[in-house]
Amino acid sequence: MNNQLVRFILVGGFSAIVDFGSTSLFTWVFGFSDATAKTLGFILGTLTAYLINRRWTFKAEPSVTRFVITMVTYALTYAVQVGLYLVSIPWLADMGLDGFWVRLFSFVIAQGTATVLNFLIQKFLIFRT
Repeated sequence: MNNQLVRFILVGGFSAIVDFGSTSLFTWVFGFSDATAKTLGFILGTLTAYLINRRWTFKAEPSVTRFVITMVTYALTYAVQVGLYLVSIPWLADMGLDGFWVRLFSFVIAQGTATVLNFLIQKFLIFRT
């Protein structure tokens, strides 16, 4: 389990960079709304995480069923993640932080929560290792 947890965290870190980088790009360069930018970033980060975790972290064979269950799990944690992201933006802004820092800290709060949920669900339900 420790090896899987370390790999999951490493993959999560890389996927978070993909997610946050994409979210930032869509927000600051393309002018998308926070919700749209976060959704697109989440999709890119999620696909990155699934593909690497399936092969490297859990060493599982490709499976349509497993993919569908994982995407349903990600859809549920997406709701949690985007909800936390959008709720924390005004809360952190009221604390006096500026736009970039508000979104960075909101991302960390939302991503951290989703990461814990995703690992537990994938480890004990989807990949059962």
